[in-house]
Parts: sequence; C-alpha cells; structure tokens
Amino acid sequence: MAKTLYTAEAHVTGGRAQGHGRTEDGELDVQLRLPKELGGDGEGTNPEELFAVGYAACFEGALGVVGRRAKTETGDVEIDSKVSLSPNGSGGFDLSVELDVSLPSVDDQQQAVELVRAAHQVCPYSNATRGNIPVALTANGAPVED
Repeated sequence: MAKTLYTAEAHVTGGRAQGHGRTEDGELDVQLRLPKELGGDGEGTNPEELFAVGYAACFEGALGVVGRRAKTETGDVEIDSKVSLSPNGSGGFDLSVELDVSLPSVDDQQQAVELVRAAHQVCPYSNATRGNIPVALTANGAPVED
C-alpha cells in the first residue's frame, strides 16, 4: 500500500434531504438539501454540487502538474463541471460527469487536448471514476478522447 499523503475527514448527519456536513477542521460547513429538480426547495447544497466542485478543483491541480512536467505554462485555467444524476433502471442511480476545460494561454489545440488527456491520467478523481461512470472532457472546446 502506498504512503498516504493526506486524509480528509468529515461528518454528515441527515443525508441529502435535510442534512448537515462539516469537515473535521471546520473549513467546510454546509446544509445539505434536495435540489428543486428533485422536489427540494433548492436551499443549501447537495452531493452532486460538492462532487462537481471537488472534481473540477482536483482536475485543475492535475493540469498544473502535467503542465510543469511538460514545461508548458497552463495559465489561468477555467473548468466548468457538470455532474448529472440519472436513474439506472435497477432502482438505483448513476452519475455522469462533464468537464469543459478552458486553457486560454495554450493556443495550440492539440497541445490543449494532450494536456487535458494527461491530467485525466493524473487526477485522483479521474482515477477513481475511470471505468465506473462516464466522464466527458473538452479542451478549449474540442472533445478529448481517452
């Protein structure tokens, strides 16, 4: 087993409908609520929003790593993320992810695609989701294939 670099700790009560989540260090403290689309009032946040923010932030960090390795300045990266919740036909639910990555300082389209493809191999969220849920990537508007 590899050496653990960091462990996040959180405590949740009440689940997604009327819950509360707080990290051990107190830096994140959220009210969990159903989104309007699922019959809630839309107040608070939900697991899909938290996953969307977490994945995008992690992916941006991975882009920085692969940019440094390639000696390429990735600049002011912006990522729009979507995490969708869908019924799976077996009484459960599935997630899917879309990450739209904008690399304004990378003019070469193929280089932008290659950086995003490489980041997808480095990012812990990508590694955790690979083979489990669909993840669609774009780099400066172009689709990125695995």
